[in-house]
Amino acid sequence: MKAARQAWRRLEPVHGMIYFVPEATRRYAELGLKSRAGYFASRSAAMGRTSAEQVIATFYNFCPDLVRRALPAAWDVVTPEDMLTARSDAAAEALRRAGVHELPHLDETVGLARRAALAACEHLEGRPLFAAHAALPWPEEPVRQLWHAQTLLREFRGDGHIAALLTEGVGGLEALVLHGASGEVPSAVLRISRAWPEEEWAAAVDRLRRRGLLGEDDTLSAEGTALRRHIEDRTDALALPAYGALGEEGCERLAELARPFGRAVVDAGLLDLSGLRKSED
Repeated sequence: MKAARQAWRRLEPVHGMIYFVPEATRRYAELGLKSRAGYFASRSAAMGRTSAEQVIATFYNFCPDLVRRALPAAWDVVTPEDMLTARSDAAAEALRRAGVHELPHLDETVGLARRAALAACEHLEGRPLFAAHAALPWPEEPVRQLWHAQTLLREFRGDGHIAALLTEGVGGLEALVLHGASGEVPSAVLRISRAWPEEEWAAAVDRLRRRGLLGEDDTLSAEGTALRRHIEDRTDALALPAYGALGEEGCERLAELARPFGRAVVDAGLLDLSGLRKSED
């Protein structure tokens, strides 16, 4: 399971950069959507003309009012098909800017990631956001194939993560508060990027204190640390149907190959968080 987690984490920047790169913002704007609406419409477009309720359910941790300001109004401006094309084009353009297409072992990395993604496609049950992306056609260009494969693996894992959170009675806002309390990402960044009002955030903090998951300084208590570890371990286990197809040796090889791809994305500045703003446009 450790090798599978490493394979996912090291290759994840190849997918995750799509939420931060200017190539995506520009292409969505050309279609008539500003940043927040572009994000919600582009990521949910695989599900068709999504409602706000579908996105609130499947994205899990955004303030519902923010989602409802973007959807379904975005579909009066663009089609899901146009958004899927714009997203794929933006991903390919950004990854080429990072030089991913020139890295050694691209074909082998694509092959392993695709095998894992196709194995995940045999386990659609209970994973709605993943299933929608699994129905999309595979692109032909290797860089686009790599991005598509990691997108599938990310959404497969993400749906499992939501199942683990629900099982433990941790809602979307509570999950953000616990994440911030871990110190991995500043709480202010999480609150602003998901557009939660201060009073609702404070109420969630209070609920988690009463559960014994936060200490007096609002960092994780021993119980909170143990719960987060349990949820992460359960998420890893739920992701194994994908990576199990590679076996331990294949996962170790993918983890080894993935490192320079993830590093290229980071070094090129494709994960620049400065684009997170208070704006709710």
